[in-house]
Amino acid sequence: MKRTISVALFIAGVLLLYFGYQEYNSFGSELDQAFGGAGSTNAIIMLVVGAVAAILGGAGLVKKK
Repeated sequence: MKRTISVALFIAGVLLLYFGYQEYNSFGSELDQAFGGAGSTNAIIMLVVGAVAAILGGAGLVKKK
């Protein structure tokens, strides 16, 4: 059961990283960066949550019983 949760966390993390990267490079985010100095909040949240989920899921997969 724990392995299933780890796999799900890892996959969700990788997907969030992918979509966060796409959002970060979108036109709206480019405008935010040009005028506000930072990327869009949604992109940053997706990247951070995706990284945490991927790390936790990967750690659960590598951890020995």
